[in-house]
Amino acid sequence: MSNQTNLSASAKAERKAAFALGSNLGESLSTLENSLEALAQTPGITLISHSSWYTTKPVGPPQPDYINGCALITTELDPHDLLATLLKIEQQFGRVRKEHWGARTLDLDLILYNNLILDTPNLQIPHPRMGERAFVLVPLAEIAPNWIEPVSGKTINQLLEKVDCSGIIQAVGA
Repeated sequence: MSNQTNLSASAKAERKAAFALGSNLGESLSTLENSLEALAQTPGITLISHSSWYTTKPVGPPQPDYINGCALITTELDPHDLLATLLKIEQQFGRVRKEHWGARTLDLDLILYNNLILDTPNLQIPHPRMGERAFVLVPLAEIAPNWIEPVSGKTINQLLEKVDCSGIIQAVGA
């Protein structure tokens, strides 16, 4: 992946971003809903939409099932400031980083930022494993099916066709 940090003039004007949300500790649904509200109240961020919530099997060590979803925003924040904001919101909701891919109260992953390709030590856009993860692609396809992932040049729907979606269940009452 290239280290491309210049945004085109049109990209600067739009600054649309997608992120994934997940939780499998505590009152997950409430945490996810409240984290969206916290994000929507953050200066420089406008929540456009969010997907349905999905119950998914965990990746990593044994742990409870997750509730996952995705959201679309517009933002005045650059990608690094947006990531810092997402990490701050995770902390507000009790996120503790103990174990790689371990259980968590809240996980917010920046997935896409316009058509930007960025590879730095602290941030990779598009998210490097998004194309392998049905728990990201299913909810993202619900709200942004035609967004083109800039590395592959494929739409979210096209990426979704290549992953196993078994075990991804729309959450009842969510």
